[in-house]
Amino acid sequence: MTESERIDWELMQRVAASDEAALGELYDRFGALVYQSARQVLRSRAETEDAVQEVFVRLWRTADRFDPRRAKLVTWVMLITRRHLIDRLRRQSARPDKAALDESRGDAGGAVARPEAIGSGEGSEGRERLRRQLSRLPDLQRTVIERAYLQGFSLREISAQLDTPLGTVKSALSRGLTRLRELEHGSGESDRAKGG
Repeated sequence: MTESERIDWELMQRVAASDEAALGELYDRFGALVYQSARQVLRSRAETEDAVQEVFVRLWRTADRFDPRRAKLVTWVMLITRRHLIDRLRRQSARPDKAALDESRGDAGGAVARPEAIGSGEGSEGRERLRRQLSRLPDLQRTVIERAYLQGFSLREISAQLDTPLGTVKSALSRGLTRLRELEHGSGESDRAKGG
C-alpha cells in the first residue's frame, strides 16, 4: 500500500468511527465535487441538494468498506456518486445524461471541495424528516450542520461567523452528525414497524 493509499484508508476508517477531524477532511475534499457532479445532471438546485444529502449519507455509512487497493478515494467517491445519480434518475423514470455523468468523473484529483447538503431520505418527505431531526439537536450542533451542509459554508467560515473556535465547530459537527445518524436509524426502525 502506498503512503497516499494508507492515508486515504485511515481517513475513511476514522470517518466510519465518526472522528470529527476526519469528517471535516472528507467534507473539505469532496463535497463540492459531488455537488457539481449532481448539478450537471439534475434539473434544479433543490434536487441537487437532495442528491448530495443522499450521497454523503452513503459515503458515511459505507466508509469502512473503502479499499485503497481497489480504487483511489476520489474514484470511489465519484463511483458512489455516479451510481446514486443513476439510481435517482431511474426512480424518476428519466434516462440519465450519461455524457454528463462521465464528464463529471474527469479531472477530480486536485479538487478541494465542500458539500452543499447532507441528510437522509428523499424528496419533500426526506427534507421534512431532516428538519424534524435537526430541530432535536442542541443549538450549536444544528446551526453548524445547517450552515455547513445546507448553506455550503466551510468550517472556517462558520467558526468566524459564530465567533467560535474551529475545534468547537468541528466537535459540534461530529456530535451533530452522530446524533442525526442515531435519529435516522431510530426513525427507519419505526417506519418499518409501521409497514412503511
